[in-house]
Amino acid sequence: MIGTRPAFVKILYSLEEAAYYMLRSIKPKGRTILLYLCIPVVWYVFSVFIPLITAMFYSLFEWKGGPQKSFIGIENYISLIKDFSFWEAFSHNIYLVILCIIGQIGVAFVFVLMINSRLVKLKGIHRTFGFFPSTVSAVSVGFIWMMIYDYKRGILNWILEITGHADQTKVWLNEPGLVMSLVSIPLVWQFIGYYMVILLSAISSVDSEIFEVAELDGASAFQRAIYIVLPLIKNTLLVCVTLCVAGNMKAFDHIYTMTEGGPGTSSMVMAMYGYKVSFAQMNMGYGSAISVGIFILSLIVIGGMQKALNSLMKGKGVE
Repeated sequence: MIGTRPAFVKILYSLEEAAYYMLRSIKPKGRTILLYLCIPVVWYVFSVFIPLITAMFYSLFEWKGGPQKSFIGIENYISLIKDFSFWEAFSHNIYLVILCIIGQIGVAFVFVLMINSRLVKLKGIHRTFGFFPSTVSAVSVGFIWMMIYDYKRGILNWILEITGHADQTKVWLNEPGLVMSLVSIPLVWQFIGYYMVILLSAISSVDSEIFEVAELDGASAFQRAIYIVLPLIKNTLLVCVTLCVAGNMKAFDHIYTMTEGGPGTSSMVMAMYGYKVSFAQMNMGYGSAISVGIFILSLIVIGGMQKALNSLMKGKGVE
């Protein structure tokens, strides 16, 4: 047996050497990896940065959409700063963002805590049905809720009538003071499940023993949510806020389907204002300036919301 050991070691080294060269042979070359990595970068640049640069270019012209363009420099941006309708639309977007952060992420967080409880069964079914509205197209959601708010056939007025509150029925989407809140409800309803799935994945990665120890120490459900869950999913929460702000700063489909910005301009948002200026008024140059303004304001609002959330977390002792 002793005499066979060198032969065995030699065979082992030969096998290791063969495995090494085999791995080297199947490992892709550096330029191949670089090529595959370049494909999504090129696609992102083509779909995001080129349209943005194009919009910046056209915003420097007085352009009605035809072959003739007149260079006017930054006059479109000066007009944009003085445009009351644009800033009114911006205020509607801010209102929408605040309602959706509270309604989408806040309600999703509460649902996640409920589903994550040991008392809840069939959690997979809850996740599936919660996420289902997110798969429906925005236009379909807009039509569904427009029928709910309908004066003659809407379920909202029908419920008021059968419960003895017929005097409170109204043409809901024609109420200037209520319309922004009403059009935000479909947005909240549709995307609660979307953020619920994101937050559930974050909480499921946390060791369950942490919650069990806190419960044994006498921490209430509210204390566990504020002082344990929130600090542990802080980064995921920042991602959710960023997605929520970015999505609602360019909200268009739901509101266009339900009100087209009316009554008057009571539900006009920035994306819809830019659409109407560009295609209804055929003022492509000014519409391009509006799109650049939406991009810049969205970055400012996203940064502000992230700083506010970080300050709130630090105020609660979360690092």
